[in-house]
Amino acid sequence: MNYTAVAGGTTVPTTGNNFNDIFKQYERVLVESLVTAFGLDAILQQHDQLGGDVDTIHNVRQIGKDGSEMQYKNAGNLAAYECRGDYDSHAYHSHPEYIRINRGISEQKKAGTLTDAYTGERIAPNEKTDLDHIISAKEIHDDRGRVLAGIEGAELANKESNLRATNPHTNRTKKAKTMDEFLEQRGDEYTPEQIERMKRLDSQSRETYNHTIEKEYYTSPKFQKDMAAAAGKVGARMAARQAIGFVFAEIWFAVKAEFQFNHKMDTDSDFGQFVQKIGNGIKTGFENAKSKYKEILQKTLDGAVSGVLASVTTTIANIFFTTSKNVVTLIRQVYASFVEAVKVLVLNPDDLPLGDKLRAVAKIISTGASVAVGVAVNLAIAETPLGKIPVIGDIVQTFCGTLVTGIMSCTLLMFFDRSKVVNQLVELLNTYSMHNVVEYFKEVGVALEKYAAELMKLDAAKFSEETKRFSALTSKIDSISSDREMNETLKRFYAETGLPTPWKGDFNTFMGNRNNRLVFE
Repeated sequence: MNYTAVAGGTTVPTTGNNFNDIFKQYERVLVESLVTAFGLDAILQQHDQLGGDVDTIHNVRQIGKDGSEMQYKNAGNLAAYECRGDYDSHAYHSHPEYIRINRGISEQKKAGTLTDAYTGERIAPNEKTDLDHIISAKEIHDDRGRVLAGIEGAELANKESNLRATNPHTNRTKKAKTMDEFLEQRGDEYTPEQIERMKRLDSQSRETYNHTIEKEYYTSPKFQKDMAAAAGKVGARMAARQAIGFVFAEIWFAVKAEFQFNHKMDTDSDFGQFVQKIGNGIKTGFENAKSKYKEILQKTLDGAVSGVLASVTTTIANIFFTTSKNVVTLIRQVYASFVEAVKVLVLNPDDLPLGDKLRAVAKIISTGASVAVGVAVNLAIAETPLGKIPVIGDIVQTFCGTLVTGIMSCTLLMFFDRSKVVNQLVELLNTYSMHNVVEYFKEVGVALEKYAAELMKLDAAKFSEETKRFSALTSKIDSISSDREMNETLKRFYAETGLPTPWKGDFNTFMGNRNNRLVFE
């Protein structure tokens, strides 16, 4: 018996030699997969966004950059940035921490121990110095990541890790530029060692700065709330998508059966009869779906789980890099198959033997991969001039995506069912089912119980005495230096313990007869 994984992870038995039965199951796989991937996403407004559904520090910093289409996901975060106010240099340079650190710099200069942080040169007590913000105060004020974290700009700018003493020329030519921008313009004024020193200080300061705002934002209730809300929305849409896809598939097969059953339509059949047959099919499809409510509930749950996992994964990924719309869509498709595969592997609802269980998982994954490739083709065509043509572009995208998915799915599914190598492997793995393993350990357990019972009959005192006797013999053998002494020692031990010797009579006479054999009892 073979098992075919249909969309949503359900496995149904099929006869391995009946091609028509197999293909009918594959048709269900394709219909459900294509309906959900290429139809319901649009109906349920399952529109994936560049960078996912939650604002991250990495992503908001891409907003406004050349060629970037990144937008805020939370309108409140956009409003907070727009209300940050104008940059006030006085507020940043009169901050208590700025004054405190500057006073300490002055004391070092008077003591003659101060060096220029950028050039490494000693600063004389009578020389002028400036206290420079390594990351400029203006850059920090306008940093979307800093505003997203909700930390006051002057507080971050005037941390000790971001303030260094330098000469007035460097500070006043650097101004609000980043270190890279400054060195690009003025790098020829410094030695390679000084440039390396300046870059290292900038890197260290930014690392501390980013760590501060990332810790503040990613542990904040605001981020956790947005992440939970996004996961809930995607989970709800995926749940509805999977359940409705199942219902639509039932309707499709019911309508198809209606026409197949009445394939010989009268020559005078009118349009009304045609519509009536469709109506009957739709009604039957709904009735079939209602009778399978448990499967619908399971698909709803599976869809919700896969949606939540996909959303959380996308959000975490966007903390480190920006995911494109295509990647977000593919993550959803992959998780839908992943959840089904895990369910079969762990829960094994159909109680499949090991080989058939792994084959069912392979079919689920291959179907999900096929749909994912189809979605990728669909989205890739959408970026071409052909895909951007009104009406025609949408048709071409959907057609190409469904074609690729259909070809891949049917090819892979038939391979897993009809491949001689796969079938042999499945049969082999079926012999190693968990049932056999459990039975083996049961037998081992029974044997151990019997052995333990035998051990309980032993005389502990006698066993201890014999153990000591053998231990003493071992120690004595270790100190023997000749064959004669070894022979005498072993003879004596046999006599003392009453052990039967493996020969009869005189040893030399016994061994002189080739027909004799040593017998150890």
